[in-house]
Amino acid sequence: MSHIYSQDSHRHKPTHLNYLLNATAQTKCLRHATQIHSQIITNSFISLPFLFNNLLTLYSKCGRPSLSLLLFSTAHQLTRTVVSWTSLISLLSHLPAPFQALSCFNQMRTAGVYPNHFTFSAVLPACASTSILVHGQQMHCLISKHGYEGYVFVGSALVNMYAKCHDMGLAEKVFVALPERNIVSWNSMIVGCLLNSFHVKALFLFREVRREDLFSPNQVSFSTVLSASANIGALEFGKQVHGVVVKQGIENRDVIAWNVMSMGCVYNENFEEACNYLWVMKRAGISPDEASYSTALHASAHLAALDQGTLIHNQTIKSGFSTNTCIASSLITMYAKCGSLDDACRVFEEIDNPNVVCWTALIAACQQHGNGNHVIKLFEKMLADGLKPHYITFVCVISACSHTGRVEEGHAYFNSMEKVHGIIPGHEHYACMVDLLGRSGQLDEARKFIAQMPIKPNASVWGALLGACAKYGNLEMGSEVAGRLFELEPDNPGNYILLANMYVHKGKLREADHVRRLMGINRVRKEPGCSWIDVKNKSFVFTVHDKLHARTDEIYEMLKKVKELVTNKGYVPQTQFAVNSAEELKEESLWYHSEKIALAFGLLALPAGAPIRIKKNLRTCGDCHTVMKFASEIWKREIIVRDVNRFHHFRNGLCSCRDYW
Repeated sequence: MSHIYSQDSHRHKPTHLNYLLNATAQTKCLRHATQIHSQIITNSFISLPFLFNNLLTLYSKCGRPSLSLLLFSTAHQLTRTVVSWTSLISLLSHLPAPFQALSCFNQMRTAGVYPNHFTFSAVLPACASTSILVHGQQMHCLISKHGYEGYVFVGSALVNMYAKCHDMGLAEKVFVALPERNIVSWNSMIVGCLLNSFHVKALFLFREVRREDLFSPNQVSFSTVLSASANIGALEFGKQVHGVVVKQGIENRDVIAWNVMSMGCVYNENFEEACNYLWVMKRAGISPDEASYSTALHASAHLAALDQGTLIHNQTIKSGFSTNTCIASSLITMYAKCGSLDDACRVFEEIDNPNVVCWTALIAACQQHGNGNHVIKLFEKMLADGLKPHYITFVCVISACSHTGRVEEGHAYFNSMEKVHGIIPGHEHYACMVDLLGRSGQLDEARKFIAQMPIKPNASVWGALLGACAKYGNLEMGSEVAGRLFELEPDNPGNYILLANMYVHKGKLREADHVRRLMGINRVRKEPGCSWIDVKNKSFVFTVHDKLHARTDEIYEMLKKVKELVTNKGYVPQTQFAVNSAEELKEESLWYHSEKIALAFGLLALPAGAPIRIKKNLRTCGDCHTVMKFASEIWKREIIVRDVNRFHHFRNGLCSCRDYW
């Protein structure tokens, strides 16, 4: 690029400098961009709109949007044409910095510059990113006022915006009214259907695209409809789509193909393989996109693999995706499910303009970690910021009320769903309400609540009531509810075990044996309980009475020490949690539970003072819960137990759940 300093007169012509700007946009070299910028200023060409606009875009392509913003803010008013304003709005929309983009759009109008159809196409993605429907509706009114509603790419952007704001009714209304459609407008509808779980509709629209035969589906069309087919198990339709892909010759191993494979692994619970695909993809020279990182983070969360998740986080920072709200929400979920709520909160705090998905991710994280009071504060703050809650947001909030005994508040939030926010409650919300009433001992009220449901109660609703019956020892209601669950989900061992344990606690051993025989008749097997703990990037798995570890003798010596110390502190064995042991062996068998063995190993293998993170595939029992509290106080260290339902943070002899779980 040193030749731009040549004394030849043609080297300083605007057309040549524009050529250099375009060439640098390909190399994305910041040093060359600043050199050309200097030449533009030296030759007094900065007021030329086409050079100014290209320079504005170039800084963004070089990964320095802050320089684009600085350039624009210092430019003369006459230089700020509708094209430059549109360039800046587009830049901010794709950062993404949606609220800054909308602010810029308002500043443009205040400055007396009228938006054109390109401006509206640039600002609509910002409306979509905020997920605040009213922003998009206001923009739609302006579009109609300026007469741009019939432009195909403006209409396509409107469809996309309404879909991402979760209003497919308005999206379809715009789509149907379009005087002309192209593949982008069709894809906006198909992707919108996938995003909002209208999978059958997505397949129908794809058929329509094929039937019209005006243009061929592209990679976006194919990848979206294949995902929709997978979500509803439409294998034959998926095979037909695959045949079209092969026929059109567009089946190549690009980032979309890699993402589909990775998502397929997640869907089939092959989480380790899904994580591995990210690294294999990079070694193959394919640059991961936001979907690649989100999928890998999702897989790490399921594995509770904190080290793996941290490595992926580092990659998102290096790749410039750390500000992406989709990835940010995945990071929050990953850190939360790996037991690091502090890191999840830190990610949220670094988001400039968190959307409702990010808010919901953090609310879900706090709920999962038993911080119900903070859930309520976050939810109220989100509402105060003008964001509309989602379906899942309310599941988390009502569940938080359930786990903190906030019966009246839970009722109020449930009632506000449809009346205030226009969200029709689903089975998850009804299950949370039953759990809310059941946990507080209001079993009859919970039963009446189910009877008054406008939708047929499913297994999650009845399961919540069965759990409450087990907690409060209501065998009569529990046996009735269990009977319903045996019909709805005959393969779920948890229901049989809960009922059998209820019979045992009431001394009805014959009935308990009958339930266990019923499990055998239905070929239902109890999932063996296991706990695992990570030490030096390696996972160690323990089962009940486990003696396979190389340090077994040391582990059991440590268990004896734990038992002695907690007993001195006032521990009393809760033998009701040793239901499968003979009476004389109940107390002893409690000390062979897998999470206690994992605790002993953690105390041996982890550095003094380091947190002990234990994961369990079943619900942790009350006796183990008590031992963890004593151990956290005795050894002065945090113990984090993730069971099948939630996280328990044990510090200084107390648990984050406040024993209300």
